[in-house]
Amino acid sequence: MIASRTRWQAACGLLALLAGGGAMAAAPPATASTDDLTALLARTAPNADRHVLKLAATALRCALQRPELGIKGERLGVIDYSRPSTEQRLWVFDLARQRLLFEEWVAHGRNSGGNRTEHFSNRDGSFMSSIGAFTAQETYMGGNGYSLRLDGLEPGFNDKARARAIVIHGAPYVNPTMARVQGRLGRSLGCPAVRLSVSRPLIDSLRGGTLVFAYYPDPQWLQHSQLLAPQCGEAGVAAR
Repeated sequence: MIASRTRWQAACGLLALLAGGGAMAAAPPATASTDDLTALLARTAPNADRHVLKLAATALRCALQRPELGIKGERLGVIDYSRPSTEQRLWVFDLARQRLLFEEWVAHGRNSGGNRTEHFSNRDGSFMSSIGAFTAQETYMGGNGYSLRLDGLEPGFNDKARARAIVIHGAPYVNPTMARVQGRLGRSLGCPAVRLSVSRPLIDSLRGGTLVFAYYPDPQWLQHSQLLAPQCGEAGVAAR
């Protein structure tokens, strides 16, 4: 009960701040402005696509209205899979301090495409990436070193992420220098892998309940995502 109340207070404080109120003022999530959050994200990450940031803001706003998801609103991760792997397409925002923590390269699954990510799956053994919103959960030491488990929040699109072991981890094949030579980053088995040199601090910035939003302009996902629906929690067409 105390933990739930703490999450609620943190979410209210963040949303009140984004809505222009005092840092300690409590504003219900339903009345907070998605546009204010989008403006903050765009200001701190000017290289990111504003439309993608707006969808991420929409998903976060919805997730904060659903305490059963356990989302912490202080930070946000965004992946834009519509960009090629040779470009930086992962951002981590510190919303409480209104600053950008990371702007990074991220790999996709080997069966999702070459330089561009074009195919996605929720199926085990597909070796494809998944799209949609995730919660970043606990860390562990595995075959790829320090790693971060992800729980998918989108039924039918990424809700098998934990069972598939889709995690954030560092990998030597996420090498932008080599990518310029071979025309793409190395690819994972479906995980959003990052550079080894940034993996630990990046993982630590996300763990424990941060929303990670992985975007691609997939019509089925945009139409059926419960976190992007005009009425939060109901499937529908996302605002474009």
